[in-house]
Amino acid sequence: MPNKGDPFQGQVFLFCGGRKDRFKALYWDGQGYWLLYKRFENGKMSWPQNQNEVQALSSEQVDWLMKGFAIKPISKV
Repeated sequence: MPNKGDPFQGQVFLFCGGRKDRFKALYWDGQGYWLLYKRFENGKMSWPQNQNEVQALSSEQVDWLMKGFAIKPISKV
């Protein structure tokens, strides 16, 4: 994964396992790292398939992700 951020500047890094039903968040608070682990009881997340799909998320998108919603609006054609 390309380095698109500095973990020591208040950014949160999210990592997802292969099943896409759980993820980890890593955050540096100035004194140490916080590790948040979330597992969904039902459903799976929409997650990047390759490095080209990796993106920065807004705080709103992170909130949606932690609540189990898609981070991109679903457009109907």
